[in-house]
Amino acid sequence: MAALSTSTVFETNPYEGHPNLSDVEADVLWQYAKLSQNIRELITETRRLSEAPDETLLKRLRSLEMKMGLVLTLFKASVWAVINEQPIIDDSAAYAESSADDTIMR
Repeated sequence: MAALSTSTVFETNPYEGHPNLSDVEADVLWQYAKLSQNIRELITETRRLSEAPDETLLKRLRSLEMKMGLVLTLFKASVWAVINEQPIIDDSAAYAESSADDTIMR
C-alpha cells in the first residue's frame, strides 16, 4: 500500500468502500493507520528532542534549580535556628544527679 499523507489519514478513511472489506474491518484498519501515523510523529519528535537540547526547557530547569537551592539554604538556616534555640543542658550535672539517684537506691 502506498504511504498515506498525514492530512489524508486523519480526515478520511482510505479503506472505506473497499470491496474486500466490511465496514467494521475498514474502520479498524483506519484506526490502525491513524495510530501508525501518530507513532511516526512521536518518533520524529523524540528524535528531534534527543538530538539537541530544548533551550527553553534548560532555562526553566536552571531557574528551578536556583530556586531549590534557595529553599534548601532557607531550610538549613531554619533548622539551625531551631537547634540554637534549644536550652543547653549541662551533661555533667545530669550525670551526677543520675549517679546520686543510683547510689541512693542501692
